[in-house]
Amino acid sequence: MIEVPVSTPQKAIIVQIEVTSLQKDQSAINAFAEFKDLSRSSGVEILGEISGKQDAPLASHFLKKGKIEEIKRSVEETCAEIVIINHTLSPSQERNLENEFNVRVVDRTGLILDIFASRASSHIGKLQVELAQLTHLSTRLIRAWTHLERQKGGIGLRGPGETQLETDKRLINNRIKTIKARLDKSHKQKKINQYSRMKSRNKLVALVGYTNAGKTTLFNRLTDNKQYAADKLFATLDSVTRKNIDPELSSILFSDTVGFISDLPTHLIESFKGTLDELKSADLLLHVVDISDPDYRFKVSQVDILLDELGISKIPQIRINNKSDIKNYDDYESRSDIESRQVWISAEKNKGLDQLRESISNTLFEGIYRGWISLDAKLGNIRSKLYSMGCILEEKISDIGTMYIFINMGNDELKRFTDMEGFNLIDEDDPFIQ
Repeated sequence: MIEVPVSTPQKAIIVQIEVTSLQKDQSAINAFAEFKDLSRSSGVEILGEISGKQDAPLASHFLKKGKIEEIKRSVEETCAEIVIINHTLSPSQERNLENEFNVRVVDRTGLILDIFASRASSHIGKLQVELAQLTHLSTRLIRAWTHLERQKGGIGLRGPGETQLETDKRLINNRIKTIKARLDKSHKQKKINQYSRMKSRNKLVALVGYTNAGKTTLFNRLTDNKQYAADKLFATLDSVTRKNIDPELSSILFSDTVGFISDLPTHLIESFKGTLDELKSADLLLHVVDISDPDYRFKVSQVDILLDELGISKIPQIRINNKSDIKNYDDYESRSDIESRQVWISAEKNKGLDQLRESISNTLFEGIYRGWISLDAKLGNIRSKLYSMGCILEEKISDIGTMYIFINMGNDELKRFTDMEGFNLIDEDDPFIQ
């Protein structure tokens, strides 16, 4: 029997440098903790953590000489195979640092791309990640292929005088064009699906938020689905849309989306733009927040910035303060404010979801009418329409042909019918429906 070798995780040194000139008005309290979670999510074994502070990045190496020597000693002592730096590095800075450390150097962008590559499962997700990786790689070819910059002709291999580097760039650009064409085709198909959804009068509610806020757990609760949910960054990469299971909110589709993160690489934003553009057709956004996170205010601001950049910040939102059980907030109902669209829940414990559903129905439908109506015999076309909308739950017909129908419908839709002659709301005390 042949034994399959088990791959061992790469040994890594992680580096977090606070650069004063690059600091923003608002920054995370636990930026290093998030960076460590990102590193662990990529599957490396962290052998050392190095932090520091400097006024500005150096053009050649980004880091100062003293910090470079400290990292070099740590690499030699631990026999680390990779150094991960929590900043975006230029190709020349990566190359120069690799020459100093004699091991591979990965910046924040490369780290996130690696995590995305390992998590993508759908065809579209894999294409989007490959597009981001190739876009990132195209600027770094010179680092990997300096030994092949010389001209190398050959029959049937490449044009006269074309170098290996030029060949690789051409192949990468061709692949990028192919991927973009495939993604455009898939996005056109999704637009057709959106048109079908609009014709069926289904409402689309999209879950958005920072990565690891609990969006997928909540999505599973609302749709009785079994999408993979885990306490780690970017557990969800592929958008999924499913029907709601609550009979009172029957005409709703929920969509689970990829989580956001601060300093999201430009390549990823561009590559996932088609998927994120689907959010523009949403009728409501559920902004899921991990209220137990000390950095939740910073993360809320980062999500708001990205929503604004995507041009969807004006879509109605409900703020969902998730993981309230970790903070021992047991008074979900009294804390939730339906009018201001702020709800406190624990998706894991299945607590507070009734208030969330009420908030959703008030926002989308101005509340839900669940009760009896009567239709004159001449309004058979209205009865057919109600059936096609899927809002009829029970029906009775009197001796004179009057139709008594028990419906479940949003108040916004109900307004379209109540002005019709022969369409009446029935009091629950009416003897015919007893």
